Amino acid sequence: MEKKNLKVLVVLTSHDQLGDTGNKTGFWVEEFAAPYYVLADAGVNVTIASPKGGQPPIDPKSALPEFQTEATKRFDEDKELKIKLANSIPLKEISEQDYDAIFYPGGHGPLWDLTNDKTSIALIEAFWRNNKPVAAVCHAPGVLRFVKDTNGSSLVRGKKVTGFSNSEEEAVQLTNVVPFLVEDELVKLGGIYSKGEDWNSYVLKDGNLITGQNPGSSEETAKELLALLAK
Repeated sequence: MEKKNLKVLVVLTSHDQLGDTGNKTGFWVEEFAAPYYVLADAGVNVTIASPKGGQPPIDPKSALPEFQTEATKRFDEDKELKIKLANSIPLKEISEQDYDAIFYPGGHGPLWDLTNDKTSIALIEAFWRNNKPVAAVCHAPGVLRFVKDTNGSSLVRGKKVTGFSNSEEEAVQLTNVVPFLVEDELVKLGGIYSKGEDWNSYVLKDGNLITGQNPGSSEETAKELLALLAK
C-alpha cells in the first residue's frame, strides 16, 4: 500500500461536560496532535469527524503548561489544522469504505458520547468486518464498550488490550465522576487487559486492534497503526 494514498479517519468527542461537576471536558490535545502529526508527516490523508461535526471541545486541562509536548506546541501554531479541526465532519456523513483505518483519541469526553453513539459503534464494526485497523488511546478504548465482532461477541473479548488505568483515573481524582472505568470495563468485556507504569507509554497490538494506555502512549499508538498500514 502506498502511504500517500492511505486515508485514516480520526474521531473526536463532541461532549464537553465532565459529569455533573460543572467542569468542562472534551478531547485531550496531545492525544489528537501527536497521532495526527505522526500520520500526516508520513503522507497519510487524515479526516477528522465527530458526532455533532464542527469544533470538537478541547479539554481545558490538556492546554495547561504542564501537559505541553512538541506536538501540542506545533498544534498551537498550526492555523491550517485548527481550521480543519473546527470543521470536523458529522459522523453520520462518514462511510467506512472511504478509509483504511479508524483512530480514536481520548480525553474524558468519549466516555459520555462516543461510547454510546450508534453511528460510531456501527462504523467501528464496519472497519472491523472489512479487516481494517481500529486504534484507540487512553480513555478512547472505552468507545469499544458496545462494539461487537463478526460473531456477535464483544470486540475486545479474548484480545490483548490496554487503556486508561484505574490508578491513573484515581490520580486525576475522577474515579467517581466518570460513567465507567476503562480498565474495569475492558476486563468485564473479556479483554486481556494489561498496563504499563502510570503515565508511561504502553501500547498493545492484537491483530487489527491497537490500544494505548494514556496520553504518553498516543504517539506510539499512531506509529503502530502506521506500521500495520504499511504491511
